[in-house]
Amino acid sequence: MSDHTDLPIPDYDHLPESTLEQRVRALDASGLETLLAYEREHGDRLTVVQLLQRRLDAVNEGAEPSGADPAAPTPEAAGGPPNPHQTDSSSGAPPINPPSQGVPTNPAQPRT
Repeated sequence: MSDHTDLPIPDYDHLPESTLEQRVRALDASGLETLLAYEREHGDRLTVVQLLQRRLDAVNEGAEPSGADPAAPTPEAAGGPPNPHQTDSSSGAPPINPPSQGVPTNPAQPRT
């Protein structure tokens, strides 16, 4: 297993460890074995290997997959929610408002 496109969870390489536990609950034994083999070949992160192994053991002992879609959109990998303070670059507005006292390269003008 060397191709990340064959993994049962899309964008697996970019998901934070904190969200993996919920996502792997949707996988069957085959999907867990695939992820475990991939993780051992690539990142080999101890906490992730342990998480995958515990879940695989639970499934082998009779635990059922959660029924969730492991290929569901991954907002956690996209960088989080939009920044409400960021302006649209098409508006022509500066990316941030300069402080009222000015900046060293452009000192503020006296208020009139």
